[in-house]
Amino acid sequence: MLLKLEGVHFILANHTSAEFPFLDVSANSRLRTLFYSTLCKLLFSDDNTLKFKQFIAPFTELLTQLSGQSNDQFSSPTVCKALIGVLRDLRGVVASCSSRRSYTLFFEWIYPDFTPVLQRAAATYFHMPEVSTPLLKLYAELVYNKAQRLTFDSSSPNGILLFRDASSIVVAYGTALLEQQLAPSADLYAVKFKGISLCLVLLTRALSGNYVNFGVFALYGDRALSDCLEVTLKLCLCMQLEDIMAYTKVCKAYFTLMELLMRNHTAMLVDLDTAVLRHICASLQEGLKSHEVAISSQCAAALEHLAAYHFRQMFDDRETRIKQQLANHLSREPELFSSQLAVLLHMIVFEDCPNQWSLSRPLLALILSNDAFFSKWKASVLGQQGANPERQQKLSAAFDKLMHEVQPNLDAKNRDKFTQNLTMFRHELKNLF
Repeated sequence: MLLKLEGVHFILANHTSAEFPFLDVSANSRLRTLFYSTLCKLLFSDDNTLKFKQFIAPFTELLTQLSGQSNDQFSSPTVCKALIGVLRDLRGVVASCSSRRSYTLFFEWIYPDFTPVLQRAAATYFHMPEVSTPLLKLYAELVYNKAQRLTFDSSSPNGILLFRDASSIVVAYGTALLEQQLAPSADLYAVKFKGISLCLVLLTRALSGNYVNFGVFALYGDRALSDCLEVTLKLCLCMQLEDIMAYTKVCKAYFTLMELLMRNHTAMLVDLDTAVLRHICASLQEGLKSHEVAISSQCAAALEHLAAYHFRQMFDDRETRIKQQLANHLSREPELFSSQLAVLLHMIVFEDCPNQWSLSRPLLALILSNDAFFSKWKASVLGQQGANPERQQKLSAAFDKLMHEVQPNLDAKNRDKFTQNLTMFRHELKNLF
């Protein structure tokens, strides 16, 4: 109905600050995204491609002008203000692309003509959250495969091209941020942690979009994936664990990415330095204790992937480089996995866990690959009940039932049997304590 109104057609054809002066008011900058998102929902409800070209023409003109700016001009306040506006506007446009047709229209317009301008902005204005934040949010939206809108033809390289471009943004921004020296009085969240969390969200969405075969990059020697992961992990390592846990958005973005990497890129994480892997495991261990059930469950899932990977490598007859790397990690950090097992066992035995099922998933793999530690921990707990022989005997029987009919494998049926035993184990512990 709205598209039948002449006023609507006029707005779609004349939507710049010349017609809507409120767009030039700095206090309204955040509303620009909502404004263009609303307009484009109307625009994309019509299949007329010519209307999109007419609508996007002012952006084409502005980005073309920015492309021709010298380095001095590009860092001027005028260009900075123009970038803040156009980045927020374009995020509104791409956020309203809810179908393959509308997304393809936008992608083919912006790539490859105008993405170099955005990469240039990432390197030039990394220190200014007023620019870097809307830029990273734009790319986080651009790589987001909501409603399966990023569906390219089998012969199309667009998925790979999109990831390479997003990788360039993360690498340019992240590298510059890592080299930046911040003043002691600086607001760390505003100038650093927020940008890092957006990089994590961006990478998570790109890796989980299912429109890129990431094996292609290693096969053809393309470092887009490895460089992006390397910079992202450095960004994670530059934050203290206390800071990660203190900021909700940073915390959620960090653990969501870690779970995804543990699930789909385990070998890459195992190939890292021992100190880095230890730091990641320590952060997951801390996340397990989080009062946020979603965070705790994500950390448990991440540990499950890592523990299962370790277990499979232990019983693999082949002598692979990754198997040797895991052995090297454990020789340097013998408690790398046993410490995770100790935390999980303590939570399940002594604490009231609302996400018991999630916590049980990594437990079996950790017990099977750390049998000696599990026996030692069990003996320690039983020893603490020496003053009450009856309780000690019942607790010992409960531990025996925990592994009853559980085989030394990670088959789905065996996992389910262990989870059932664990439920009964928890019930008996409640009666004992």
